[in-house]
Amino acid sequence: MLHNPLQKAMSWYFTKGALPYWSVLTLACMIMIVAGLVAFTLNHGATSTAIVFYPLLVILCLYQVVYIISFRIFHTYAGIIRFSSFVDLQRLGVGVLIGLIVIVAFQYIVGGNPCVKELEITDLVLAALISIIVMWSVRIWIKRIYDSTINNGKTTRVFIYGVMSGGIALAKSINRPGSPFSLAGFVSDANELKNKRLMGAPVYPNNVNLLDEMNKKGVSALLVSPLKSNTLRNNNEMVNSLINGNIKIYMIPGVTEWNGNDKLNHTQLKEVNIEELLPRAEIQVDMDAIGRMLCGKRILVTGAAGSIGSEITRQIAAFVPEKLVLIDQAESPLHDIRLMMAREFADVDAQTIVCDICNDRRMSEIFEKYKPEYVFHAAAYKHVPMMEDNPMESVRNNVQGTRVVADLALKSGSRKFVMVSTDKAVNPTNVMGCSKRICEIYVQSLDKAVKMGEIEGCTRFVTTRFGNVLGSNGSVIPLFQEQIKRGGPVTVTHPDIVRYFMLIPEACKLVLEAGSMGEGGEIFVFDMGKPVKIADLARRMIKLCGADGVEIKFTGLRDGEKLYEEVLNDQEITLPTFHEKIKIARVREYDYASVSFAIDRLISDIEYCDDMLTVKQMKEIVPEFVSQHSKYEILDKKRNSKV
Repeated sequence: MLHNPLQKAMSWYFTKGALPYWSVLTLACMIMIVAGLVAFTLNHGATSTAIVFYPLLVILCLYQVVYIISFRIFHTYAGIIRFSSFVDLQRLGVGVLIGLIVIVAFQYIVGGNPCVKELEITDLVLAALISIIVMWSVRIWIKRIYDSTINNGKTTRVFIYGVMSGGIALAKSINRPGSPFSLAGFVSDANELKNKRLMGAPVYPNNVNLLDEMNKKGVSALLVSPLKSNTLRNNNEMVNSLINGNIKIYMIPGVTEWNGNDKLNHTQLKEVNIEELLPRAEIQVDMDAIGRMLCGKRILVTGAAGSIGSEITRQIAAFVPEKLVLIDQAESPLHDIRLMMAREFADVDAQTIVCDICNDRRMSEIFEKYKPEYVFHAAAYKHVPMMEDNPMESVRNNVQGTRVVADLALKSGSRKFVMVSTDKAVNPTNVMGCSKRICEIYVQSLDKAVKMGEIEGCTRFVTTRFGNVLGSNGSVIPLFQEQIKRGGPVTVTHPDIVRYFMLIPEACKLVLEAGSMGEGGEIFVFDMGKPVKIADLARRMIKLCGADGVEIKFTGLRDGEKLYEEVLNDQEITLPTFHEKIKIARVREYDYASVSFAIDRLISDIEYCDDMLTVKQMKEIVPEFVSQHSKYEILDKKRNSKV
């Protein structure tokens, strides 16, 4: 406990932004003069010091001119003492050492001059050592008092998860002036580091007692090292414990790309959202190969204003294509993409075109004008309940639109056509999933026909299939966020419903890599990682938002909705590829002529505006389409009764 006068003095000091540099410099000179007197006394005795006190004092004061110059060169007085770092201590030590060398050299040159003979070299060296120790001690003492008293109430006490380079870099960052965090300890997965200290802070093992230790130390947040982000995501027990203990979790966005050398800054830390905490493994993609494919090429993206299409656009634009043609029928979102391109990719020649992909005449004009070498087809209606109510529009936009774009890519001589599909096309139980399966069938049969010479052309057709992407338009997470803001309830269709999730940037990287590596005819499926129970997702989001009073309401499965999605990487139906996260689905091959005839009939029949007729035709094309929780289940019963 500090004595009251000293406490008042420290309080006055800490309320100042910083002391003037001259006061810091004066303090350093006074310490060095006193250190010189102490060193002389230790070497020669108090009596000798008293005899030569005044000449000795004059010499020490004169020598301060040299030290002042050295301090000026190394800016030892520039840092704020309460925020001192190892670099500051190092700079101070070097400043004293250089000053000592100059003074010793001066003493050697002047030799036995009576003005300086009182001080021997041993006196000067000892004085320099004492000065360094005292000045270091003052800085450390002031910093500790500030951190433990004044600053403790202004900052958030934190543990850092990770003791390697990433954790140390974070620790150095939060020790800088202006940081809202103060370091209370490190967390390590290695038990052998228990009771060790790192950068003056204790290291705690990552075990069942971690939360208790954090509460004892008044810690309310965990900063995650960039090298530990994936470890944390895949440790559900640890994440749940932290969330239930009201411990905030901070990460640096994009940490999977941290190279271990770039400096980290506490301003990069963001409190995590639910997307950052979902279990998933780091995805590595050969961006160089993608760059070689896309750089300097003419590229067309449909659905460019959508969640997937817009991210594909961003990633393609980074490779500086010759021309980027962006198509969508949603005017306002496409305008946002237009502004984004002008702001972030001004060197890319981008054309934003409002157009319905089913308008074959307009689309033909676009393909003829720009002659894209690569086509990324992301345009589609995707919401299951909406398409269950509007099957004709699902056929028109998804099936007819895909055929228009694919045929024009072939006609214009595009090198490759990459279609974005969905896992709901696997054994579809709803209209949307079936419409996408029909698209897959058409694209695959078209590629086969080209390779066999049945149709003239050189385009290679590739399909990519994956599940839910986090943060996409209309996805469950934005819905939950809005419901929590309103005070609930958070609506979940079923207590046991599970889904696979992937971040939009990760999914789009895999789309681009599949597009670059595909030889044509493949249906690439993405390994989505571990499934997530939606009810658990809702509970975690409620905890993260600090909204403990919000209830979860189960509303029942929606029309056409599955309880469990198909496993995408089932070894019985997939083959390995060039990437561990991408596999090739082994599916039945179709004859192009038969498929084209069936689609012609399907598209023509939607003019009758008969939902049942449309869905019946879809089931004939895709026999595995069995409706669930839908009015179209009656069609399956009739089909089975005939069998």
